[in-house]
Amino acid sequence: MKNGYDRFAVDDAIENYAVQIEQLERRVELYQEKLTDTIAELENTKAAVQQLQATDTARRQAAEDIARLSLREANDIINTAHKNADIIIREALASARGILEDLSTLYDEAGSVKAETSVQLEKLLKDLEGFRLPDMPDLSWLKEAENKLR
Repeated sequence: MKNGYDRFAVDDAIENYAVQIEQLERRVELYQEKLTDTIAELENTKAAVQQLQATDTARRQAAEDIARLSLREANDIINTAHKNADIIIREALASARGILEDLSTLYDEAGSVKAETSVQLEKLLKDLEGFRLPDMPDLSWLKEAENKLR
């Protein structure tokens, strides 16, 4: 020991510290590489998330547009159906009115035919009451003539 310390012990300690420093530097380098990889992966994940968000937004917008268009088309179909139903009802009412008018005319004609037929039947009944059948001749002479011929 010279000047109060063991030179070999100090050299061993320095050498141990140098090894530890070297190991720690390697660890730092590994951690820095892992950090760089993790940062790159984080950036890729962020980009993927942003892309998914953009895609999701576009899909939601498309779904809303489709829903809006479907609703508009459904309303148009319903309005068209209502208009067609109104037209059909008007046509049916017009046909019913025409049929009722025809029935009314037929009813009136049937009434007049009935009245005319009644008048003719009454006249016919009067004529029939006044009609007299002639008396039938005595057919006994025909039987006598038949018997003689046999």
